[in-house]
Amino acid sequence: MNIKKIIPILEWLPNYNLSRFRGDFIAGITVAIILIPQGIAYALIAGLPPIYGLYCALAPQVMYAIFGSSRQVAIGPVAMDSLIVATGVSTLALTGSDSYIAIAILLALIVGIVQFLMGVLRLGFIVNFLSKPVITGFASAVALTIGLNQFRNLFGIDFIQSDQVQYLLIDFWDKYVEVNTHTAIIGLISVAVILFFRRINKKIPNALIVVVMGILIMRYFGSSFDDVSIIEDIPSGLPGFSFPQIDIDIIRELMPIALTLVMVGYLETISIGKSLEAKQDEYRVRPNQELIALGLGNIVGSFFKAYPTTSSFSRSAINQESGATTGMASLISVIMVVLTLLFLTPLFYHLPKTVLAAIIIVAVFGLVNIKEAIYLFKANNLDFWLLVATFFSTLTLGIEYGIATGVGLSLIVLIFRTSRPYFTELGKVPNSNFYRNKERFQDVVLQDEILVFRFDAQLFYANANYFRDNLDQIAEKKGDGLKLIVIDAESINRVDSTGIEMLIERIRYYQKRNILFYFAGVKGPVRDDMFRGGILKTIDINHFFMRVNGAVNYYKTGDREHQKKYANYIHQSYD
Repeated sequence: MNIKKIIPILEWLPNYNLSRFRGDFIAGITVAIILIPQGIAYALIAGLPPIYGLYCALAPQVMYAIFGSSRQVAIGPVAMDSLIVATGVSTLALTGSDSYIAIAILLALIVGIVQFLMGVLRLGFIVNFLSKPVITGFASAVALTIGLNQFRNLFGIDFIQSDQVQYLLIDFWDKYVEVNTHTAIIGLISVAVILFFRRINKKIPNALIVVVMGILIMRYFGSSFDDVSIIEDIPSGLPGFSFPQIDIDIIRELMPIALTLVMVGYLETISIGKSLEAKQDEYRVRPNQELIALGLGNIVGSFFKAYPTTSSFSRSAINQESGATTGMASLISVIMVVLTLLFLTPLFYHLPKTVLAAIIIVAVFGLVNIKEAIYLFKANNLDFWLLVATFFSTLTLGIEYGIATGVGLSLIVLIFRTSRPYFTELGKVPNSNFYRNKERFQDVVLQDEILVFRFDAQLFYANANYFRDNLDQIAEKKGDGLKLIVIDAESINRVDSTGIEMLIERIRYYQKRNILFYFAGVKGPVRDDMFRGGILKTIDINHFFMRVNGAVNYYKTGDREHQKKYANYIHQSYD
């Protein structure tokens, strides 16, 4: 067993040097400067006191630095997971209450255990059933929902909080006249400042700039803005160790939202990790190891009062751009957060909530991926409508039902595509030994007595009837002159018992009509399955050919010697 695969920090720590530390130090400081105000803001989204956002930046980051396979992914509180937490926990307890906090921490433990077990059991492949259009539609809808929910803080209006956008819009329409002018001015100016500095250089800590501006305005001109809501007291000190309160009934209630967080968190981490992996050649992201790292981060985090965490798109990108090359950058960020918790929390007393809302709104609205929707509209109509369906179901039905809709639609599309794959008739290219698609090559030669049929997928129970029906339809068009059917099986990579039974039945059917049935280009494992399935009881081994051209030539000229050599080869390899 390779211990470095289990504990990836051992891959880079023994060879760590000063040149790496310089980049990691700058990146760690930069990410921490962004993380601290974001952590406070995201805790508010989750319905928790601001300090819990900073607790999320401690143990989870340490565990990921040790066990994560990516060296540049930044772990901590994120907007999407925070809203999912608020959506799930708010149905079980009063927002901000002690029981609400306890349930949110218990949720982190549940999510961590599920992630860890999935990693140990190597179940990371499960999320592959969520296609990219579904992920894009879901992420865009959640980003929009998060942003709209922050309008209550941005404009100082007591809007409802909901993950169903229609209720938000109705409430906006009813209460827009109650806008707090001072709050709105500070919030909109903060949005403008963030966008301005982002346009100049994304490395500029725009979140820190507006936080400092907001604090100074309220500290020295607060008497003129006494109607602007501020953070007020944030407790100092580090979180103590405690085991989450276990309640079986609550765990049962939390499982659907926990599974949603597992899916979303893992998808975020893998997509971020893979994008960062492509920019270097020192390490490779291992999906199951990522699940283990995320799981341990959430499990240990729950012991230190953290709610569910995952990777951040924005902070991970900034981490990489700032020069991070190892997990040391994350450890430096942790040290910065610890210093903040011990000594600097009083500085945030005058921080306006509208500034935090501005930071969140700009961050999440950037995740609404309009470009991908436009691209899919032009490139793949089915994927476009899959994105649209997921997007609007998440917006209108809520996050939990949105992810369920996305998974369901992904599976339906997968089943549809595998049950109705591409097929075609092949014709011979003049003056060559090649056979090509008649729909794409207009000059290929087709013969009434020969049908070359290609099927571009595995042949199994879901598409066996589709294969049969389309083969029969093309054969019928050939008319009474048809004497030979050749199945080009080069694209068939698997066949099950249903597929084999269908082939045997069709062979017998065409034999009764005095039509020969040949196979060309059958892969070894597929051929083995066909032989074990009893196909040689219906046709002999001489009906299998390496290429379509060989099958046609054998029919026309009786190239017995060549086919005898190939038949002997098949027989030997099968034995």
